[in-house]
Amino acid sequence: MKANEFDTKFDNGDDILGDLDLSKVKRPMQSQKRVNVDFPTWMLESLDREAHRVGVTRQSIIKVWLAERLESAAANHSIN
Repeated sequence: MKANEFDTKFDNGDDILGDLDLSKVKRPMQSQKRVNVDFPTWMLESLDREAHRVGVTRQSIIKVWLAERLESAAANHSIN
């Protein structure tokens, strides 16, 4: 498939996943390392409630919130 055909298909909202080779896809800067963190019970209960409300796992809400906080801190640091 030529690039302009692919672009047209994408722009039209057609499904392009079948046209991609995803076998070697990597997400840069996304390697993972397991860590253990102890949280107070009240914090876990609050995290679980919010995760349930949003419809994600506890781990997902923790990662999203940490990412938001780190991005905010980096943005504030670059401004100053």
